[in-house]
Amino acid sequence: MPHRYDAQNMVTEYADMDILRGYIQQKRREGMRISYMALVLAAYHKAYLENPKINRFIMNKHVYQRRHFCVSFVMLKKRADGTPDESLLKVYFEPDDTVFTVNRKIETIIAENSNAQQDNGTDRFAEAVFTVPLLPNLVVGLARLLDRYGILPKKIIEISPFHTSLFITNLASINTTHIFHHAYEFGTTSVFICMGKPVMDYIHGNYQKKLLPLSCVMDERICGGVEYAQFWTSFNHYLKHPELTEQPGAGK
Repeated sequence: MPHRYDAQNMVTEYADMDILRGYIQQKRREGMRISYMALVLAAYHKAYLENPKINRFIMNKHVYQRRHFCVSFVMLKKRADGTPDESLLKVYFEPDDTVFTVNRKIETIIAENSNAQQDNGTDRFAEAVFTVPLLPNLVVGLARLLDRYGILPKKIIEISPFHTSLFITNLASINTTHIFHHAYEFGTTSVFICMGKPVMDYIHGNYQKKLLPLSCVMDERICGGVEYAQFWTSFNHYLKHPELTEQPGAGK
């Protein structure tokens, strides 16, 4: 399986919306606004700290362990003329981050890029490349070659959303169901999670509760099935006990 798309495994996990909503409402009463995505990312980050192999990636048939943890996501905004637009953002987390610092980092980077006229480094790079005919294929081809041999300039890696520990998309924010989004072949994305709009959980035809679907596409080569299972056990544990994400570092 030399390519990431050859090695993609897919799974959907479901988080209890009553638990997540209850926690978010409690924090709001305490004067803090926590988003669902921040809560999911904080749980994922805590689970990663306990299972660091989930932060590996494959490049040129070698397995590498990242020395940092970062998350890429798409932010929707409007151009000056009112038409919808997107910005690709990437944020870095530290081992001592909690749900509060995760939420603050997300809010900060969104605020910095929410202006219709504001472009980040990723946006400016893409605009410069795609305005010149034939240049995109040349640039991407060269970037792939340099990346394969580990000599892609650090500046490009820093602004590339495809060189990331996790890519996440929140389709619930546009009232869309969850999908299995491919993990990009370019870059180092090993895990892609999609948050879909909540679904009803029925038991014997009777409504029980709302669930938040989390569809995940993983590069199975970065670790073994047992290690993936341990990670998902940790991830689900923190989603069921979101108050534990308030503590820094690993440990249940």
